[in-house]
Amino acid sequence: MLIRYSRWDGSQQLPDLDADDLLQAMSDDLLADGDLWNALRRLLHQGVRDPNGQRLPGLKDLLEQLRRRRQQQLDRYDLGSTLQDIKERLERIIQTEREGIRRRLMDGRERVQRGEVPESMQKALERMAAERQQTLSQLPKDPAGRIRQLQDYEFMDPEARRQFQELMDSLRQQMLQPYLQGMQRALQNLTPQDLQRMREMLRDLNRMLREKLQGGQPDFQAFKDRWGQNFPGVNSLEELVEQMRQQIAQMQSLLDSMSPEQRRQLQEMMESLLRDDRLKAEMAQLAMHLDELAPLDDLRRRYNFRGDDTLSLEEAMKLMEELQQLDQLERQLRRVQDPSDLDKIDPSQLEQLLGDQAAEQLDRLREITRRLEEAGYLERKGDQLELTARAIRKIGDKALQDIFAHLKRDRFGQHKLDRRGTGGDRTDESKRYEFGDPFLLDLRETLMNAVERAGPGTPVRLAPDDFQVYRTEQQTHAATVVMLDMSRSMIFRGCFLAAKKVALALNALIKGQFPRDSLYVIGFSLHAREFSPEQLPTLSSSEWNYGTNMHEGFLLSRRLLGRHKGGNKQIIMITDGEPTAHLEGNEAQFSYPPTYRTLQETLKEVQRCTREGIVINTFMLDRGELLTSFVEQMARINKGRAFFATPERLGEYILVDYVSSKRRAIF
Repeated sequence: MLIRYSRWDGSQQLPDLDADDLLQAMSDDLLADGDLWNALRRLLHQGVRDPNGQRLPGLKDLLEQLRRRRQQQLDRYDLGSTLQDIKERLERIIQTEREGIRRRLMDGRERVQRGEVPESMQKALERMAAERQQTLSQLPKDPAGRIRQLQDYEFMDPEARRQFQELMDSLRQQMLQPYLQGMQRALQNLTPQDLQRMREMLRDLNRMLREKLQGGQPDFQAFKDRWGQNFPGVNSLEELVEQMRQQIAQMQSLLDSMSPEQRRQLQEMMESLLRDDRLKAEMAQLAMHLDELAPLDDLRRRYNFRGDDTLSLEEAMKLMEELQQLDQLERQLRRVQDPSDLDKIDPSQLEQLLGDQAAEQLDRLREITRRLEEAGYLERKGDQLELTARAIRKIGDKALQDIFAHLKRDRFGQHKLDRRGTGGDRTDESKRYEFGDPFLLDLRETLMNAVERAGPGTPVRLAPDDFQVYRTEQQTHAATVVMLDMSRSMIFRGCFLAAKKVALALNALIKGQFPRDSLYVIGFSLHAREFSPEQLPTLSSSEWNYGTNMHEGFLLSRRLLGRHKGGNKQIIMITDGEPTAHLEGNEAQFSYPPTYRTLQETLKEVQRCTREGIVINTFMLDRGELLTSFVEQMARINKGRAFFATPERLGEYILVDYVSSKRRAIF
């Protein structure tokens, strides 16, 4: 079957992952540092690939889509065209006015000729037209200057007057909307009454913000009762401030993204739109109060536009709103620390910006924790998520599979003695009967052997060679302690993760195939302590752990194995260094290089283990001369085995050795 892989672009079908896939995907990260939240966070960020190669994209894919969408807009538009659009509209208005003046003059002459109006009226019209033409000729070249003078100009052409008023209304709505969002209608054809209401509303708002800044509790409800119609959907002062803050940031981002000359012209146009000094003063105070309450630093941004498509001011403000939403969504995605943070992201906004595929992806990511909980792999304890025993078993099984994936099938032994006994556990495998075998008859195979030998027919006559019996295995009962070196060097060399995975795999192997065996786990650095196998997935080693206290590790192991009478007792020690600490009473004494006393105290504990029939098998992750020399001394005392293995092959050595029980020493 041919499988093709491609970068996720939001259009591919998303896989329906089950809980096993999800747990498997996060298990290595979980084992790496023992932090469930970190493993979940990395899973959400990186995404998941199912066994068939299909991939559920993660947060990093959404972030990449956001970046591409933003860059597409920046590469498409020319922000400087915003002023050019205003210039062209003003030029059309002036041209319309000039043509209207000419039509008025021509119409007046015709009416004089027909005797409908006196010639004196026509001369007055011509004087007025000449004044208007002169005024139009003397208009400044910059848009701000033209707007300022045209606001005092009396248009002769109704269409030019309408176009200019329409332009003014549009500019007021776009430039003043951050401060007066709910008063768009009032911004059209401003009357003295409209200006008065604006000043009163801004005065009340400034008074409320000043009280808030001084630590008071302003009466927002009273403000809402009077002016709430201008701020639909706002139910608190905080919501009002945030709404105005975002809209002001859009205008500031627009100004910041322009060249200095373009910025100057746009600011002058904004100044020329309102000529009420009291209203301007209230707006300046409002901007100051908002900046004190909620600075714009995290919203205000300069965008580098480099496209060719033109924009009107209205389109530019909408584009700024979209870019701000993209930035805000990016910040939310980057702040995701645990699955509950995904609930703070608005899927409708994500769909609006990136499409329905992205919203579907977010829904899938939100399901990850729920699926793991429903499958019984995670459980909530208050606000915390914890692994269940079932999840720990599953992770151990995966570690076991990973290790034996590199082994041939016939290398996996059966944890047996060198001799076959006359009893034991029956297996599913059968064989031809040999003298001395327990007579556990496989009747079906026995009859089939007779039929194959003599052919079909009845009665079926059996011969001695036809008998097939089940194999049996006589297993030893074993009690094992895994001693994990948790010193600093194990982390720096990348050995600790491999050691944890081996301990998990060994635990899974024993529980699955040798349930009568016992397993203990001891971690040792400056001190030694026991951990339950269930603690292994979340077991972490601090980089500040110094010391290699094998002495206390052997002491604690001997006490644990002393609970078992009879059977095989062994210690599997995984380390990358010689002992550098020992106990003096209850205090650990550390020295590097190791002192003679540390080495001797450790070897004394090896002798005690040997007297109690405990075999110490050492798996070295380093070929250092001091470590090799010390392990040789241990082997002479204990007669245990020593192996050198790389972290990648550690599991193969330990698990195969555990089930094969071969006597060998590898240095």
